[in-house]
Amino acid sequence: MRFASRIARNPSIFSITRSSASTSSCSSRSGSAKVADRIVKLFAVDPEGHKREIIGLSGQTLLKALTNHGLIDPDSHRLEDIDACSSECEVHIAQEWLEKLPEASYDEQYVLKRNSRARVLNKHSRLGCQVVLSPELQGMVVAIPEPKPWDIP
Repeated sequence: MRFASRIARNPSIFSITRSSASTSSCSSRSGSAKVADRIVKLFAVDPEGHKREIIGLSGQTLLKALTNHGLIDPDSHRLEDIDACSSECEVHIAQEWLEKLPEASYDEQYVLKRNSRARVLNKHSRLGCQVVLSPELQGMVVAIPEPKPWDIP
């Protein structure tokens, strides 16, 4: 009853509510067009040597994009948590793309060395959970290495 009397005294309250609802629905429609601007297309070479196109989003990790395309088992890694890294998170990135990435952090280097089990570390190795996709990485080529013998059940 009170609400109805307020509308009767001030009908603009109702129209403001309606216009703000229609404005928000329009902005959400235009926001979806911007997703196309965030798409980053990459190429991943699986352990069998097959090259596959992978689509990720800018701001997403490489690991998430590879997991979404079934190249990395999501159960092997709590996504985005460096402490949970296994050797399945390791990817090999082509040299020309490595130069476009920020240097690996101390934690990332530590995990890579720990996963290599005192073997020689591949200079192209990075952790997929630590590589954040950006438009500059459009066309990047990554290789998914074969599982390490100690990670095979």
